[in-house]
Amino acid sequence: MSSFFCALDRGLNKFYVVCGVIAACFLVLLAVLILLSIFSRWLGIYVPGLNAYSGYAMAASSYFALAYTFREGGHIRVVMLRNAMSGRPRFALEVWCLSIASFFACYMAWFLVRMTWFSYDFEEKSEGADATLLWIPQSLMAFGATVMALTVVHALVKTLVTGTPDLTESAQVE
Repeated sequence: MSSFFCALDRGLNKFYVVCGVIAACFLVLLAVLILLSIFSRWLGIYVPGLNAYSGYAMAASSYFALAYTFREGGHIRVVMLRNAMSGRPRFALEVWCLSIASFFACYMAWFLVRMTWFSYDFEEKSEGADATLLWIPQSLMAFGATVMALTVVHALVKTLVTGTPDLTESAQVE
């Protein structure tokens, strides 16, 4: 690979780590919101929207973690068949799997971006007491899904260019 593509690969991998850190921050926020909800109920204080914001934090954490988890090999992979193969059949299987995953990841990203745009365009609000504009939490999901699509397409292109499966050290199960 050329130095440009190597630099792009390193930059994207760092970006995926940043998304993983953001996911961890949303996970911490989720825990804080749940504890706040528990203690506020215990003290008899009503804080509107805590349950909704907990859900938004959980969704943001899940979607931001997708790309990082994929790069680290944390998603479920069917490796028994792949490990039983070698050479061109194994490469073809890897390309086929990454192509299918790229299609579905891109479709999911497109759908979530479109849903977010419609929520923004129609000014949809949550039904709870907080009346949050739904495009705000939805945009976090759409961004995370878009990064996941980028990650899978990145893995597909890298596999096609280098001729070997694009797996991190932790994702290589032999």
